[in-house]
Amino acid sequence: MFLKAAINGGRTRAEHPAVPVTAEEIAVDTAAVLAAGADIVHLHVRTPDGGQTIAPDALAEVLRAIRSTAPGAVVGTTTGLWTCSGPEERYDLVKSWEILPDFASVAFCEEGATETAALVVARGMVLESAVWSVDDVPALLASPTLADNVRILIEPMDEDPDTAVDHAREMAAMIRSAGVTVPLLYHGEAATTWPVLRAALADGHQARIGFEDGILLPDGTTARDNAELVATVLNLSGQSV
Repeated sequence: MFLKAAINGGRTRAEHPAVPVTAEEIAVDTAAVLAAGADIVHLHVRTPDGGQTIAPDALAEVLRAIRSTAPGAVVGTTTGLWTCSGPEERYDLVKSWEILPDFASVAFCEEGATETAALVVARGMVLESAVWSVDDVPALLASPTLADNVRILIEPMDEDPDTAVDHAREMAAMIRSAGVTVPLLYHGEAATTWPVLRAALADGHQARIGFEDGILLPDGTTARDNAELVATVLNLSGQSV
């Protein structure tokens, strides 16, 4: 199976003391989850006050640390609008990145997604496009970068686990019925994390786990760290889902 580790997102140290925030912590955690069996790593660059940013200097600091600590790691970051003031600033920031991640994710629920996805491709990064609801799928399918995606992220935002799984599968069916053959990746968050992940395994799709999505193991206990979450998924993948 193909597993992405999403190691921090916007999660705070108050929620879990092992959330990697500094460049050095993100680099060490990247190495740890890859050693535990993750294939790639998704990270959010964090500001000193715990916020999230896609500022070029901050991103460069994190990427330098990763490439020193975990040479060969395949890593990507968000382009989410919550990291900046809006679509225009996002475009300018991504355009000014001096050191590039291997891939970048663009959510098609957001204003300016089409332009940002095109910029990611033009700058030589690998593109991942994301849909959060069935309403996002038409914009994704109409995007000129559709064929450039390495994978499509299906991220149901429903709080109810059964509903989230149903919507993930509905989005996948819409994408496949349009003739799109690139890999699909499901992931949930909080209460939907493990049900959606199990659905990904059952449906033969890629999966994601990490502190960005949730801090709990399937039995409801708190994971020690991201590496334990990764190891737990790999153990699940060898069992009946």
